[in-house]
Amino acid sequence: MIISRPKSLLPDNKGFYGQYGGRYVPEIIYPNILELDKVFQACIGSDDFWQEYVALLQEYSGRPTPITYCQRLTEKLGGAKVYLKREDLNHSGAHKMNNVLGQGLIAKKLGKTRVIAETGAGQHGVATAIMAAKFGFDATIYMGAEDVERQRPNVFWMERMGAKVIPVDTGSRTLKDAINEAMKDWSTNLDNTHYVLGTACGPHPFPAMVAFFQSIIGLEASKQLNQLSINISKVYACVGGGSNALGSFQGFLDTDVELVAVEAGGKGTMPGEHASRMAGGQGSVGIAQGYKTIFLQDEHGQMLDTHSVSAGLDYVGISPIIADLVDRNLVRIERASDYEVISSAEMLMKLEGIIPALESSHAVACAVREVGAMSPDESVLVNLSGRGDKDIFTFADIWDDEEWDKFIWQKAERS
Repeated sequence: MIISRPKSLLPDNKGFYGQYGGRYVPEIIYPNILELDKVFQACIGSDDFWQEYVALLQEYSGRPTPITYCQRLTEKLGGAKVYLKREDLNHSGAHKMNNVLGQGLIAKKLGKTRVIAETGAGQHGVATAIMAAKFGFDATIYMGAEDVERQRPNVFWMERMGAKVIPVDTGSRTLKDAINEAMKDWSTNLDNTHYVLGTACGPHPFPAMVAFFQSIIGLEASKQLNQLSINISKVYACVGGGSNALGSFQGFLDTDVELVAVEAGGKGTMPGEHASRMAGGQGSVGIAQGYKTIFLQDEHGQMLDTHSVSAGLDYVGISPIIADLVDRNLVRIERASDYEVISSAEMLMKLEGIIPALESSHAVACAVREVGAMSPDESVLVNLSGRGDKDIFTFADIWDDEEWDKFIWQKAERS
């Protein structure tokens, strides 16, 4: 499939999307940020680079990912037809490969020999470890200690592919703390290291760069739907930082399709019980981790603890691009509770034989909530950003699977 180079979601000349974005970084990092931006600007203006990137994804990651019609789920819910964009079928099981392979090409142009990354759910960490192995980079992955515990399978594979995984015990021991440690590492290893930031956050040009590489999702989906003569009225995508949402939305920004970003509603509405920055109106504008956006913070600007059943959405901020699109009424922001997420994931498994990641299940949950009230003549697309193999321990705990517990105890006793 031939995919044309996207119209980039670029900020103003100071790195801002509306009131969000910018470059709030230590002076020591600034020259590297400028060098990265210069190379990135050259790449996004080059058809040759874009075709090299697309060819790499097709040869190595298995793109294009298909569109799947969920017939039994549609019949169960009534209303609109439900289609999935199957990013779970990417190499490594998530949309994260799109970004890391693109950044790997840029790291080569920068002459770097080492890459670092942060990861929450572990999918970005696995993808970075895969990319480093393919391109021959040394790799170090920072991961919150709590996320290490709930995403042990991904840690196992990162280490098997040669990456060094460093658990972060500070703060809430989750994604925001992993980002902080990765930024510290980068500031002391600028000469040989590229920071492969995993989501559309951080200082410019990272949000624009991640959005550029993830645009392949929406560009493919738009072309596929057109070839299938399917007209959709809505696109649903989960949003932690915002990379898969921005990726899927970019095929439909200039259309009348409604774009729905779904945050982690967690287990309640009190601080520390969720990770909904915008959907509940509890977030406020602040500056942290190199950029300005909507954060969950107290009146003194201190970042609050967050919660989500999904490690990848358990983040205190949101992409400056998403925040601006919501402000401009180009994206609708919603939230899905842990309960809705688990119920929707189980429904997709039992009706369609598809195991969604807990992150992606937030988008599924919002679609499940809404499509029944829509016309059977309508169709919606859900971006299934990743598969749920990595979440097996979380699913088993939630469902209190006795046979799984028995297996784990027996395995431990034999070790």
